[in-house]
Amino acid sequence: MESRIRQNYCPDCERAINRLINQEYYTSYVYLAMSFFFERDDVALKHFARFFHGMSEAERRAAEELIDYQKRRGGRMYLQSVEKPAQSEWQNGLEALQCALQLQKSLNQSLQELHHLAADRNDPQLCDFLASRFLSHCVQTG
Repeated sequence: MESRIRQNYCPDCERAINRLINQEYYTSYVYLAMSFFFERDDVALKHFARFFHGMSEAERRAAEELIDYQKRRGGRMYLQSVEKPAQSEWQNGLEALQCALQLQKSLNQSLQELHHLAADRNDPQLCDFLASRFLSHCVQTG
């Protein structure tokens, strides 16, 4: 059954947002693993642990914001399994930061692709949402 509030919301964009939600949760999951690793007594880098914990929370909030957007547009959310992080230990802080940089680049690429899709499907509301809530943040921190 289609939502009564759904209007001019392309199914391709809806599916892409669901994939992005999963990617945000995966990234949050990896950052949580990093936080735990750096908090271990044999590693004991508490500032790295705090940093990655904060990053995990930020990515979880981003996923929830995308879920809320799906709801407001009358879309459906289809949760997928969140993949296990590829690693649970890092040689040092630099390696973890390099991994985090790759995660952020991947998220940014996905956001740009979704923005392009929304523009192609003539969805200015989604374009504005992505530009104001996600892409402007990527430019400021990137």
